[in-house]
Amino acid sequence: MRRSDRSTNSIVNIPSAVLRYAVAAAVVITVVAALSGDSTEADKNLKGHDAAIRDYAARLVQDGRQIFRHDTFGSEAFWGGRLRLHETVAGLSPRAALSLGLKVDAEALPEKLVESVRMGAVNLDDPATTLALLKLNAVIGVKGFFSNDGKLSSVGIECALCHSTVDRSFSTAAIPTGNIGMRLDGWPARDLNVGAIMASAPTVKPFADLLGVDEPTVRRVLLSWGPGKFDAELILDGKAFRPDGKPAATLLPAAFGLAGISQHTYTGWGGVSHWNAFVANLEMGGSGTFWDPRLNVASQFPIAARAGFGNVRPQKDLITAKLPALQAYQLAIPAPTLERNPFARSTKRGEELFNGKARCATCHVPPIYTEPGWNMHTPSEVGIDDFQANRSPDRKYRTTPLKGMIAKQKGGFYHDGRFPTLADVVNHYDSFFGLQLTDEQKRELIEFVQSL
Repeated sequence: MRRSDRSTNSIVNIPSAVLRYAVAAAVVITVVAALSGDSTEADKNLKGHDAAIRDYAARLVQDGRQIFRHDTFGSEAFWGGRLRLHETVAGLSPRAALSLGLKVDAEALPEKLVESVRMGAVNLDDPATTLALLKLNAVIGVKGFFSNDGKLSSVGIECALCHSTVDRSFSTAAIPTGNIGMRLDGWPARDLNVGAIMASAPTVKPFADLLGVDEPTVRRVLLSWGPGKFDAELILDGKAFRPDGKPAATLLPAAFGLAGISQHTYTGWGGVSHWNAFVANLEMGGSGTFWDPRLNVASQFPIAARAGFGNVRPQKDLITAKLPALQAYQLAIPAPTLERNPFARSTKRGEELFNGKARCATCHVPPIYTEPGWNMHTPSEVGIDDFQANRSPDRKYRTTPLKGMIAKQKGGFYHDGRFPTLADVVNHYDSFFGLQLTDEQKRELIEFVQSL
């Protein structure tokens, strides 16, 4: 079509099918808007028990957001008190911190400081700038504790450290885009080098004593993980490397789009609240009560059984009371989506393949894109090895929810990132199940999955 043709407003140039879609879309939008308005008004007018439910839900999400972003659960006693990580942080420049994948919350910065950063007037090589950011609670997932004389006396970590990032709204020549911005809670922190941060502590003796090895060995293992990965089972079974010699660490999972989904992690373990309690107590080093007798099976979890991780009972519980709100907030975080044309023919064909020939919907059941119920499978059912599955009580793999692929792609796919791209995932199942998909069908299938 020539430019002059596109500039005309004649309705006869528009295909009738497009007109029907446009009219239908307009009607749907109008109805939804009307219903939303009625719903909002009706919600405001609720009374009695209905109003109590509304207010309780709102309070849970608000409290959960605060806990997710800012609560350390007393973990400063471990990271500062036992590892002395604050000594390293005190000498860490902002540039070095950003290179480790740490992010800065732009909303926590005073307007004057934001302008100074944009102008390049802030010294990114001065550790004092890092301390200033900690005092502002601007470093996502890390909380600094300061003595009366202003010195950093300890550091604790928060849920957001591994399960939040920032958007790309803040741009400056001095700082690469994606290091400072508005919070994106629930996104896996695939830039974050957790192992390198832990290895930088003045001492890792607590890990060495737990694992029964020396400190250099612990540091070597931690440095093998790389960005976006963490090995939650290391302190349970001591298996630092897979049989093929690669690190046993797995990709940090997303914490969004979990409503209606049974199992929270790649290998099950339990729901959102179970895993929150597991991580807050055993991985973050917080102070709380935790009960999971499956960890007492010494043949599978020798280190956990010896350390008594299946029954943790501290004198002061800083975790348990916060689990309901934390769970509510995480379940309220929607998976991010790409803007797309829902009527695009290739996307529709991809959806038809997903539900039909490609057999994806057998396990990834729409609209939650995992199985309702016990969404677990044996390694042989998905065509991969059993190493990571055997590190969990159920010895199976979860059907990972597919929504939000836009935020999950960095680092690859599957628990250990073994498939660099979605195309590799599709090729795996095409071969494993003998689907005989054409190259065009694979492309359309990938386009649909990416749009979820």
